[in-house]
Amino acid sequence: MLEVLFELFGELLLNVFGELFVELGLRGLAQPFERKPSIWWSAISYALLGLALGGLSLLIWSDSLVPPAWRLPNLIVTPIVAGALMHALGRWREGRGQALLRIDRFGCGWLFAFAFGLVRYFFAV
Repeated sequence: MLEVLFELFGELLLNVFGELFVELGLRGLAQPFERKPSIWWSAISYALLGLALGGLSLLIWSDSLVPPAWRLPNLIVTPIVAGALMHALGRWREGRGQALLRIDRFGCGWLFAFAFGLVRYFFAV
């Protein structure tokens, strides 16, 4: 049982660190631009970025971190937890007066993590 919890936690950490990596990169790229893109454009961008980084993660770690029986529950639960963590990070940044990106909200954080996890769900061995 401890092994399953460790593997689930590893998959969650992979999603969260992927999102933080994306956020740091986007934060740096967003500085020169003042206009916010529409929510639909942001959603499509985060979904595509999640798919791309999910694919790249397979090059680094092609084995599934989650046993087969837990893969579908992991695909459902992990993006919810990752989205909630990104939302909490956004509230923390907002409290410090920092500018927020769309990934600092639950919906975009969830969408990125779901797309990332979807690739790993179908293609991780």
